Amino acid sequence: MKRIIPFLTVLILAGCQESMTHLTDRVFELAEEQVELMDSQVPDGQYAACFQGDSLVCVSNTKWCAGFFPGTAWLTFEKTGNPAIGEIAARRTEALEFLKTRTDTHDLGFEMMCSFGNGLRVDGNEHYAEVLDTAAHSLIKRFSPTVGAIKSWETKWNNYHFPVIIDNMMNLELLLKVWEMTGDEQLKDIAVTHANTTLANHFRTDNSSFHVVDYNPADGSVLARVTHQGYADNSAWARGQAWGVYGYTVMYRFTRDQAYLAQAEKIADYILGRLPKDSIPYWDFDDPAIPDAPRDASAAAITASALIELDSYLPARGYRKSAEKILRTLAGPEYLSKPGANGGFILMHSTGNKPKDVEIDVPLSYADYYFLEALSRFTSSCR
Repeated sequence: MKRIIPFLTVLILAGCQESMTHLTDRVFELAEEQVELMDSQVPDGQYAACFQGDSLVCVSNTKWCAGFFPGTAWLTFEKTGNPAIGEIAARRTEALEFLKTRTDTHDLGFEMMCSFGNGLRVDGNEHYAEVLDTAAHSLIKRFSPTVGAIKSWETKWNNYHFPVIIDNMMNLELLLKVWEMTGDEQLKDIAVTHANTTLANHFRTDNSSFHVVDYNPADGSVLARVTHQGYADNSAWARGQAWGVYGYTVMYRFTRDQAYLAQAEKIADYILGRLPKDSIPYWDFDDPAIPDAPRDASAAAITASALIELDSYLPARGYRKSAEKILRTLAGPEYLSKPGANGGFILMHSTGNKPKDVEIDVPLSYADYYFLEALSRFTSSCR
């Protein structure tokens, strides 16, 4: 990093804007150091969820966020070619293989695509494709034809009946990727059905989304529209909006259904219309404490990654420029970690679950992952 910091100082003094290529190289140079640091501190079978106070908060490899660190390592290896990072990526990925047969979670898409999905793309290991296939067929066991959706949480959570969260749109890529690889039409049909059910029931007239829709498993009717991580049932939780625009952009990538492209565009415009000047959203767009509410760098990174892909389908809309503004802010001193700091995390100032007073204004694993993904997409052909 020593050779980069003086260069940035010169740019600032000269009033010049750093190129996105240089910015990306700078961030991935930091990522090399941070990935190795985090790997050295986190025991096998655990994954760092956040950095709070002065220490890493680690979770078991069964938690929904376990796939993000392997994914961050794969993206860093892809960019830098550093074999030490490639070894970390493969080792941390392969430690998650046991998850492929789980049927008690909807988060297999996060867990498997960030780790094995990136590993397959970067490394070409054919066994990774077999893992994804098994995981996709495990995930669809949570699908209800009556409801037309994949069940998110178990009913013990808040006495839900058949809860479906907007986050679940992110797990459909696993089904579509395996459909693309194998031609298994059942996987595509379930992904499309879930996306259509969500489209019908999760969105308000202003194109913001509810966090949770609870269905009657007996007839598929909507019982309630509520929040779990947002400010209120009728508020727009920032990361939920990011999951939505990303998820429908992915649905369009695989199906070319114009309804999905239109929905992604509507959500993107909603988000962009409510961002503050620096383009990093507050954790919930409707928190009355704004501007004193915490920000969410993870929502910003997810949104930026989605906008870059969406721009490839709608180049006249200027989404790439909006993504660039987000990425420049995240790569600045207010949000980017210093080398060796924050337990190896790359970004600061994300918000996990404010209503539960958990992970507020901290580095988070998924913020790092989608930040690097967005930068990779920006500086290369969109994936």
